Amino acid sequence: MKILVIGSGGREHAIAWKLARSEKVEKIYVAPGNGGTAAEQKCENVPTGDGQNALIQFVQREKIDLTVVGPEDPLAAGIVDRFRAAGLAIIGPDKKAARLEASKVYSKAFMKKYSVRAAESRDFSDPAEASAYAQKHFDGGAAPLVIKADGLAAGKGVVIAENFAEAETALAAFMKNRSLGNAGASVVLEDFLVGKEVSVLAAVSVSPGKKGSIRPFVSARDHKRRFEGGRGPNTGGMGSIAPVPDFTPETQQDFVTSILEPTLRGIEAENMDYRGFIFFGLMVHQNRCSLLEYNVRLGDPETQAVLPLLDSDFGELCFSILDHSLDSFPLKWRNGAVCAPVAVADGYPGGCRKDDTITVNEKDFVKTGAQLFVAGAQRGADDARLRTSGGRVLAVSAWGGNADEAWARAYEAMGFISFDGMAYRKDIGREK
Repeated sequence: MKILVIGSGGREHAIAWKLARSEKVEKIYVAPGNGGTAAEQKCENVPTGDGQNALIQFVQREKIDLTVVGPEDPLAAGIVDRFRAAGLAIIGPDKKAARLEASKVYSKAFMKKYSVRAAESRDFSDPAEASAYAQKHFDGGAAPLVIKADGLAAGKGVVIAENFAEAETALAAFMKNRSLGNAGASVVLEDFLVGKEVSVLAAVSVSPGKKGSIRPFVSARDHKRRFEGGRGPNTGGMGSIAPVPDFTPETQQDFVTSILEPTLRGIEAENMDYRGFIFFGLMVHQNRCSLLEYNVRLGDPETQAVLPLLDSDFGELCFSILDHSLDSFPLKWRNGAVCAPVAVADGYPGGCRKDDTITVNEKDFVKTGAQLFVAGAQRGADDARLRTSGGRVLAVSAWGGNADEAWARAYEAMGFISFDGMAYRKDIGREK
């Protein structure tokens, strides 16, 4: 079996790595891939060429059996619709379903329509009306206000305003100055929720006219703040753990009843063709879950912590999604825990230095049993040495019999990696 993985980040490296573990998978192409997938077993990076047309032609020419889409942009652009129209097997939601992530205004309306528990919110396309609402919110002595750009903004479209001045600055940047382009032309203003964030990834198999299914994976937690103790600016993720110790069976059941099941009913009712993965970003307080956001794909860096715990064939899971046998698929999980801290380049999440050589003490790293998942790094054309090319450079994912053992192994393994300006949080899984 030959598979194409679309994307270039750490999530895509983890997906390719997991697919390569299958005896049924002969070859994995990654478009465009990175320096990690270039050296991964069974993997080969391929250029994306001229967008979706080139990818379709590549799949047809190479007789690819399955395509798995990693990032959100091609999903929002309708790549799944294009592939299926060409009779090609692909994992992901259609363009209609991708709006659950591509438009915060649409997703909030979906949550309200189908009684998915979430924070109260209002959406605005007029800057003056948004500003007036924010001022009234703070004049009433309310808690912080969450400001979300409507469209895809590469993780930069959410601001938690502590006061009206901060809200006004964010609204002006998004709606007037168009700092995010058209993504910020409309905004959602949302009540701030207290609690701890939890991520739940899940497999989805829904087609119009057919009974659908969503199978949740083990829980995970992303640590978004740049510095220890949850301080500093938000980032794309400084590391993750799985499972989450405080995500109790009671909380899990509340998630299923209040969020997962109504989401499934909504996807079915809206006649979406959603055969792929979904990410539920949750806020949990006193065993009650509220939905913060949907992502219509696997999360990053949560995937780097969750997939090493999957004790089932990932390729077969994908085909069960496509042929509507997901309900009966033997979804099995390894006991223990995974800790996956992320190493970033100097300056992250702002402007970062690039092209620094990454050194890995392979002999000692292998002894830890950890996996190295590359994100922002490429290999030189001449010497094939791994060099930094982005802000989040790599994740080290380590399994342990318990959370403490996983943490110790992950940070032991991280100690065998170095590059100029390398930085990482030392409290992934231990943030209070």
